[in-house]
This record gives sequence, structure tokens and C-alpha cells, in this order.
Amino acid sequence: MLTDIEIAQQAKMKKIYEIAEELGIEADDIEPYGHYKAKLSEELFRKTADRPDGKLILVTAINPTPAGEGKTTVSVGLAQSMAKIGKKAILALREPSLGPVFGIKGGAAGGGYAQVVPMEDINLHFTGDMHAITAANNLLCAMIDNSMHQGNPLGIDQRRILFKRCLDMNDRALRNTIVGLGSKVNGIPREDGFQITVASEIMAILCLAADLDDLKARLERILVAYTYDNKPVFAKDIGACGAMAALLKDALKPNLVQTLENTPAIMHGGPFANIAHGCNSVRATKLGLKLADYTITEAGFGSDLGAEKFFDIKCRFAGLKPSCVVLVATIRALKYNGGVPKTDLKEENVAALEKGIVNLKTHIENMHKFGVPVVVAINRFESDTDAEIAVIARTCEEMGVRYSLAEIFAKGGEGGRDLAQKVCDTIESTPSNYKPLYDEKLPIKEKIGIIAREIYRADGVVFTAQAEKSIKEIEALGFGETPVCVAKTQYSLSDDPAKLGKPENFEITVRDVKMSAGAGFAVVYTGDIMTMPGLPKVPAATKIDVDSMGNISGLF
Repeated sequence: MLTDIEIAQQAKMKKIYEIAEELGIEADDIEPYGHYKAKLSEELFRKTADRPDGKLILVTAINPTPAGEGKTTVSVGLAQSMAKIGKKAILALREPSLGPVFGIKGGAAGGGYAQVVPMEDINLHFTGDMHAITAANNLLCAMIDNSMHQGNPLGIDQRRILFKRCLDMNDRALRNTIVGLGSKVNGIPREDGFQITVASEIMAILCLAADLDDLKARLERILVAYTYDNKPVFAKDIGACGAMAALLKDALKPNLVQTLENTPAIMHGGPFANIAHGCNSVRATKLGLKLADYTITEAGFGSDLGAEKFFDIKCRFAGLKPSCVVLVATIRALKYNGGVPKTDLKEENVAALEKGIVNLKTHIENMHKFGVPVVVAINRFESDTDAEIAVIARTCEEMGVRYSLAEIFAKGGEGGRDLAQKVCDTIESTPSNYKPLYDEKLPIKEKIGIIAREIYRADGVVFTAQAEKSIKEIEALGFGETPVCVAKTQYSLSDDPAKLGKPENFEITVRDVKMSAGAGFAVVYTGDIMTMPGLPKVPAATKIDVDSMGNISGLF
């Protein structure tokens, strides 16, 4: 059996100008990065502005498990399958972070015969967007420290600096650091820390900005610190925003690549959904809607995180109106939710499936709360039995949703024909009545409470003293009327990763709230979620190598 990278390396890719030509993009509107990837020009946005929008399809999933669900694989395969049934489709996906690539989760280019290529480039440096975001973030940090070192004209309180440095790597040793040690020339000693690049507010800003002017305006609004007399300090006060925008001007342009079956894919932006808003860029999604009849995008982790933020943050800000949700699950993952150990998931266990399928039901109910029709995609494995499939069929019928047994990993687009047709049929037969879950003008605590009750199914929310203090400060600054972005474990509907299925009799604990004024939302920290992950006992990096000819191995 071939590995993902072996399959990808055998792909017959088209030159990127051919992919662009199939979308009606002129040669002058692409900026090639080699033969198989390119940036899309600003002029292309203007040329396509008056075109009608296609249909927007969101791919999301149940809560992730060690068994794997294959959400990105289904996203890629669905686009390939759309082409198989004669539809003009395009992907709009996030870029992978190096953290998971070298850690445990893996990259974000799909798997099997449903991948985006060139997968080695995409999963590693790609077109340099992550590095540009990291540089812009750390330039602001350097200028904050320099301002204090050069006489501190703004009166910044070094104990109340909110903006952290970042690095696109899992490095737990950098979570909490001390900077400025040594002699006076080394700056002001203070506590600091790093977060992973995909959790940076700069990443969120890049993904939500409408254009370069909007990007600059958002950068200026970043709340970076407080003064000794408790006044806010913004990035605009530091004077870094013009230089930051210069670093980001090319990163703001979406990237064009292709799937194994030469379906066009726009990959741009990469915020995690457990610690950020989990969606690709607004610009990439909007451009996809102008270039194709169907745009398939995804949101990170389960629908309680990525999809909720897609609807309540991205769609709200961008004026997007999704037509359908594809909810990905596997029978193995649902059995895991029913209490079956990972080692026994290949064995038939109808009782465990019937117990664990409550997780799928909850996610379906949650998606319907946004007024968007749902199609369930069962990512099929050889070990799935007829009796287990019958449980899925009965459940979906009871919930009033279509379902499809997709064999995309093994068969590519051919294995998702039924899924593609059912998605199209659902869009035609069931109009979407998309609406956000809450009014952003409500008080912050009330918005958090609505998400906790309606999506997580919690009995209530407990706010620590620190969270209460932070919320009062945010609302006093006039930032209370914004969406909220909850940082929470992806493994459970609750804030406890050990609680599987549909947890009951629990409360969500909010330990802190921080304002991302440039992004336009308040980040709500629950449980012990961290914005700088660590590496596992055996990192994936230990299996990656490159030969004397430059051929990479071990990358999935």
C-alpha cells in the first residue's frame, strides 16, 4: 500500500498556468512560485468583482478522535467528485502549519487519492505566508520592547504587555520566557512568551482582511499593552503598522494549487480552530465563489469549534451565505465515542455505535441551528459492516438528512460521486436560511453563555476572577459588541477532553478573555487549552528525511 507522499509524488500535475486557464484566469493574473503553485493577483479581484457568486459548501466534522475522521480528505475528494459529475468546483482550504507537520497530527493536504499537490511544498514552506506572518508579528514585538528601551515615551507597563512573540513550530519551552536579561543595552527585563504562528492575531487579521487597506486598518487596532496609568496602547501608537503591512503584502494574495485530479484549489491562511477561528481567508473564499459554481471550504476540528466560528465570525464579517454543510464522520470514530478502545475499532460493535452516535446527532442539530442544510459524509473503511451502516442510515433518516458512504481516500473523486450528487440535490431542494447563532451586540458573557448552552450543551458557564476582570476592561474600552472566539479542547463538546459522546451535567469554565481588536473578536480561554503546543514523545519529524537528489520521505 502506497503512503500519502508516494501517491502524491506519482501525481501527474498540470503546470499552474493550465489550472489558471481552466478557471478563466489570464497569465498576467498569476504570479508563479515554480511550476505548480502561484499567487493570484490583486487585479484578479477587480476583474471578477461583478460576477455572480457560486454556491458555498462547508465541510466540518464530529469531534476528532485518535481513529481519524478525514475531514480534509473528504473536502479534497468532494471537489474532485464534483468534477466527476460535471460540476465546476474549486477548493478553498487553509495552509498547513509546521507545528502539526513535525508533531503528531500531520499536515493539511488531504490523504490517499484525495490530496492537494505539490504536497511536500504545501506542508513545508509553501509560498512563505507563514514566515511573513511570523516576521510581522515579531517586528511589532521588537518595536514594543524598543520603545520601552528608548525612554518608554508611551509609558508602557512591562507587566501588562498583551502581545506575544510567535513561531510556527510546536515548542513548549517557549510558552513562558524572560526577555531583556543581561546588561542595560539588552532592553527591559520582563516576562514574555511565544504562541504558535497560527494562533497569532496577525494570522486572524490576514484571514479576515478584505484588502490591503483593511489589513492596515486592522493592524493599527491591535491592542498590545496598557500604560502605567491603565490606558490602552495600540499597534498604531508603536508605529510598526506600515512596515508590518509591507511584510504581509504578498502573503495577502491567495495561493493557487491543484488536487491529484487537477481540480483547482486555493490555499490561504491557516488559523487553528481550537485556539483561533479555524478558517481559511475570506479573500480566498470570496474569490473561489467568483471563479466556480461550487466552492468547497472547511473549518478546523469538530463543528463545535471550526463551524461555529465559520458561521459566527467569518460569515458574519464577510457577508457569506453558505448553501450546505457536509458533516464528516467515521463509524470507527463513533464507536470510539461509544467507549471502544482504539485497538478494537475494526471489530463490529453495533451497541457501541448506537451509544456513540449521539455525538453525530448533536453536531447535526447544532448545524441546523444556523439554518443551513446538512449532508452526512461517512468516510468509509473496509471494516465497516452492513449492520453498522444500517445504524447510520436509520439515524440520518430520523434526523431528516441525507448521508453518503464515501470511499474518497481509496478511490479519489470516483469514490465520492454519490456524496457530490447528494450535496447538489440538497442545495437544489433545501434552501439555506443561514443566520448567526447570536447577536454580536449582546454582552460578552451572554454571548459565551449562548454558545455554551446551544453548541456545547453545557448547563452554564463559570467565570474566574481573571476572566471577570478582563471582560470588564474589554467592555470599558468599547470592544464588547464583537463576536467571541472560544479556545477549547477539540476532543469533546465540553472543555474536558476525556468526556466523549454527548457530555451531560457539566459547566464550561472560562479562565480568561483577551481582546483581538484588529481581528475584531474577543478570544475566550477555557480549560487548559494552550496557544503554543508541544511535541509528542515521538515527533513525526523523526520519520522525515531527504535523499541526495532532494526527494523527501516520511512526510505521511
